[in-house]
Amino acid sequence: MSQTTIDPRSLRAPPRRPLRLSWSDERVRAIVWQVLVVGVIGAIVWWLWSNTVHNLEVRRIATGFGFLGREAGLPIAESLIEYSPTDTYLRALTVGLLNTLKVAVVGIVLATVLGTLIGIARLSKNWLLAKIAAVYVEVIRDLPLLLQLLFWYALLQGLPGPRQALQPVGGVFLSNRGLKLPWIEWQDAHSFALIAFLLGAVGTWLYRRAAIAKRMQDGRPRAVWPVAVGAMLVLPLAVWAALGAPWTIDWPALRGFNFRGGISMSPEYFALLLGLTLYTAGFIAEIVRAGILAVPHGQWEAAQALGLHPGQVLRQIVLPQALRVIVPPMTSQYLNITKNSSLAVAIGYQDIVSIANTTLNQTGQAIEGIAIIMLVYLTISLSISFFMNWYNARIALVER
Repeated sequence: MSQTTIDPRSLRAPPRRPLRLSWSDERVRAIVWQVLVVGVIGAIVWWLWSNTVHNLEVRRIATGFGFLGREAGLPIAESLIEYSPTDTYLRALTVGLLNTLKVAVVGIVLATVLGTLIGIARLSKNWLLAKIAAVYVEVIRDLPLLLQLLFWYALLQGLPGPRQALQPVGGVFLSNRGLKLPWIEWQDAHSFALIAFLLGAVGTWLYRRAAIAKRMQDGRPRAVWPVAVGAMLVLPLAVWAALGAPWTIDWPALRGFNFRGGISMSPEYFALLLGLTLYTAGFIAEIVRAGILAVPHGQWEAAQALGLHPGQVLRQIVLPQALRVIVPPMTSQYLNITKNSSLAVAIGYQDIVSIANTTLNQTGQAIEGIAIIMLVYLTISLSISFFMNWYNARIALVER
């Protein structure tokens, strides 16, 4: 029986036709249309830029970012870094950026935890718990976020003054001045203990990777938790104890007409954080519920047949598989929290939008002010997207 031989040269791609300067050649048409589109866009951008520069010159408005070095004269109620009205506009905008990040980061963490719990509660076999979670999701998602922010701010403003402040827990005070919480007096020992904890976390992660690699070679599992306990608990405690083990709690107390001591959340920040967290948690709950339902029911049955209780099945089997469905839409919700924080201007919280608006009103640098706001939100959004895409790629299932 004869075998047919195939010439390897016949498997090569056919030679490309030479480019002909003719409208009948689709490659020529594609190049012409691309050049035309780029030219039109360039002409529009040039016209907008020249027209803007001309109007600014006519009105004798200076351009550029030189105003950032001038004295701001802008009071800011709360900031994470030291600030006074005699500082520059650049420092004022930095304070606004940090205030925005303070809301976005804390809101993302709280909304993720609350939304995950509500999403799981909607799938609970407890009828009452499932219905309460369902009502929360439907109500909170149907109300505009701005309306919710105004509601929480008005509610906080309606609370009694400091002398009649509500005290739900010892050392915690809630009044129209905001929320007061006890706090640890931060010292050098705490800073070194925190550094030791971070180094221990990195060491635990490296050990875990090495343990997994060795297990793939010899098949023997190696416990990671003893290393984690030693590196992330014992080591920081040892550093803290070696530096004197300071432990002083700063309790808030009423002094005159306001509280002194502890840590405080202003009504504006508290209302903004509460509104963003509750609103976004409703959407995250549905994402988590959809991700869990996307896992085949056979996974539950197989795990229960092995003797695992429902909590173990959810944590160790279902949620890890559901993450590949949950993470992509969760990225959009994290971006929404960051961008929706710009509504803070409606309740008087001084974030980057509020401070930039005041800056452009004082200096007349409207284009530069808007550009700074756009650059800040673009940078934050791209950073969140980059991190979530990296995490999504790490947890993705690899087909063999």
